[in-house]
Amino acid sequence: MSSRAVITGIGVVAPAGVGREAFWDLLTAGRTATRTISRFDATGFRSRIAAEVDFDPWTAGLTHQEVRRMDRAAQFAVVCAREAIADSGLTLGNLDPGRIGVSIGSAVGCTTGLEDEYRVLSDNGRRWLVDHTYGVPHLYGYMVPSTIAVEVARVARAEGAVSLISTGCTSGLDAVAYGAQLIEEGSADVVVVGATDAPLSPITSACFDAIKATSPRNDAPEEASRPFDAERDGFVLGEGAAVMVLESRSAARARGVRIYAEIAGFAGRSNAFHMTGLKPDGREMAEAIRVALDQARLDPGAVDYINAHGSGTKQNDRHETAAFKRGLGQRAYEVPVSSIKSMVGHSLGAIGSIEVAACALALDRQVVPPTANLHHRDPECDLDYVPRTAREHAMDTVLSVGSGFGGFQSAMVLTRPAKEAAA
Repeated sequence: MSSRAVITGIGVVAPAGVGREAFWDLLTAGRTATRTISRFDATGFRSRIAAEVDFDPWTAGLTHQEVRRMDRAAQFAVVCAREAIADSGLTLGNLDPGRIGVSIGSAVGCTTGLEDEYRVLSDNGRRWLVDHTYGVPHLYGYMVPSTIAVEVARVARAEGAVSLISTGCTSGLDAVAYGAQLIEEGSADVVVVGATDAPLSPITSACFDAIKATSPRNDAPEEASRPFDAERDGFVLGEGAAVMVLESRSAARARGVRIYAEIAGFAGRSNAFHMTGLKPDGREMAEAIRVALDQARLDPGAVDYINAHGSGTKQNDRHETAAFKRGLGQRAYEVPVSSIKSMVGHSLGAIGSIEVAACALALDRQVVPPTANLHHRDPECDLDYVPRTAREHAMDTVLSVGSGFGGFQSAMVLTRPAKEAAA
């Protein structure tokens, strides 16, 4: 069996901008990228704010044909994949394509492309019977989310296992975990993993408006995403992607390349309870944390930082805080916890991979990103949530968790490679 999977390349497209350094700069500065929606006319919506990506596909290196063929979410993923592969130092032409895999997550697939095409085919909703002749040639691809993984596979020259994982808001974590499994079991030498979502469209906003899940703080969008704060009133939608290159620890060391982090453990659970509801005791997330730590052969005292799901809804933040206490015991009160959704919003299926990228960079640079907009802590959320300012902090082990509609609960443990760990 191969050694554990490690991250050797990172690519990010986030509301902070295109590229992992722009992303990291925003996180460590504690800036928020949330603003009034500009991608469509949000007049009349309850929540009119989002964390948008300033993304020009041509400036990002895509061709006109690629822009024509791919939905915005696929464009994000391809740009990230190219950055991650370049960062890894791999020369794909020297690798066996049958030993290269892809694992991409997405919660809502090609939502933007589908809604845009529906508007065209239905003459902006005026026609019940749509005219298919007005559709783009690649419309069918928008309806099949796996085409996103196929686009990444083209970039990676992957002829091994290629998958699209869609498990709601845990898709990004789950996709990375599946890629790590392929490495560990010896089914692939390199796996390009990550997740992408571009959900900023009227249909998505309407759905979250209907259940009052998103913040209506339209007069102060930069302050709207406020996880664990007593005055929080819902999450802020976002968009973006993160893609990483995984290979075995032994192969990475043989190449002499930088290893950002090692994927030491993972577990997923479901609450089988409610489509959008969460049990207040956090039992299922706590169980995922326990199993992930067991897989990593670590005890709760080893955890140096927790990257929270931290969506900014009262239900989630209290559930998650309870899960940390249940899963980590006393250590939950001693370790810093933060939510980057306070700065880059909640990009649904993509956010799990974006958060894994943040964790890998945090381990590499020994800095904990803050929780922006945390001014008045909820008394029921009584842990160290790193309010507003990034913190230099010695870390060898990071825990990242995700929670998704449908009851999905995922936990991943990342560690610094032993040769780079602090003495």
